[in-house]
Amino acid sequence: MPKTRVLVVDDAVVIRKLITETLNRDPQLEVVGTAPNGRIALQKITQINPDIIILDVEMPEMDGLQTIKEIRKLYPKLPVIMFSTLTGRGTVTTIEALTAGASDYVCKPGNLGCITEAIDKLESDLIPKIRNLCPGLVEPRAAVTASTPPIFPSRFLKPTRVEILAVGTSTGGPNALAEVFKTFPREFPVPIVVVQHMPPTFTALLAERLTANSPVKFQEGAEGLELLPGHGYIAPGGKHMVICREQTRVVSRLNEDPPENSCRPAVDVLFRSVVKVYGAATLGVILTGMGYDGLRGCQLIREQNGQIIAQDEASSVVWGMPGAVAQAGLADRVVPLAQVCTEIVRRVRSGRLPVRLEEQTQLCH
Repeated sequence: MPKTRVLVVDDAVVIRKLITETLNRDPQLEVVGTAPNGRIALQKITQINPDIIILDVEMPEMDGLQTIKEIRKLYPKLPVIMFSTLTGRGTVTTIEALTAGASDYVCKPGNLGCITEAIDKLESDLIPKIRNLCPGLVEPRAAVTASTPPIFPSRFLKPTRVEILAVGTSTGGPNALAEVFKTFPREFPVPIVVVQHMPPTFTALLAERLTANSPVKFQEGAEGLELLPGHGYIAPGGKHMVICREQTRVVSRLNEDPPENSCRPAVDVLFRSVVKVYGAATLGVILTGMGYDGLRGCQLIREQNGQIIAQDEASSVVWGMPGAVAQAGLADRVVPLAQVCTEIVRRVRSGRLPVRLEEQTQLCH
């Protein structure tokens, strides 16, 4: 099997050397080129034809954000992992890069003075993400297309009117969320709750970024925060978010219970609480992501005759989470990312008063 070809882009010589030595230890990986900034990297892509790029966030001449925008114009499917520091500026730029189309990110090792620890950190954090983003390194899966029907018996029952939208995503999620919500209707009639697998700080910045680029006002979920129609609530990094009914209000609650599916926040935790409150009135959406988080939550939604949309394989950065749901026969529809907004709005509008003509022309366009 040919090795996966990696291009490493970082302005620091020590970082380029560290990543190169670490990746070349793996028999399936080969660093075929390095570059000190994005401008040179763009030139090298055509020369060495990499399978994946490791891209620094902060660089002179052309930084990671500028570079990913140019890469996506020329190579829309080429996997790119942002290599980010945990500084304020680095975190902001990473979020912007992820919403602009970067596939994933890895935080730089904090202790570069100890080479052994730095290599161990890269091996545990970076290599698994390369494997998940490069199809040649994983076993192929059976394809599930948009026309594949679900096999869950409750699909034959008449859907209940949707009262909440619950979304779960991971790898590739920031860009997918930006794509779904950028043309959302301004007067959306139900609350939106989201789990995006990310550490603290990142989720708050993601909420700000989505708010700035969509009609929906997003914020991090907080203890006792009332859920309002047309507003989005993202589970904070490092905490599980659940919802519960308190008299006439539905509010969010946070906890630090053990991770589920190795995740905190976890999609299953949120979905489980949503089903308890809304039952059949739940619309669940599973977007691109690694692993199986959300599978059990979607099973609970279907057991209550709720509805589920899953992103298709072709448009997913990693088809782990939506693929698990689709292959289990739980999804009402498996659709490309470009159709997720339209599918959500159609299902949420069903059973409500007809939308005026001028409003219809604004839906997901």
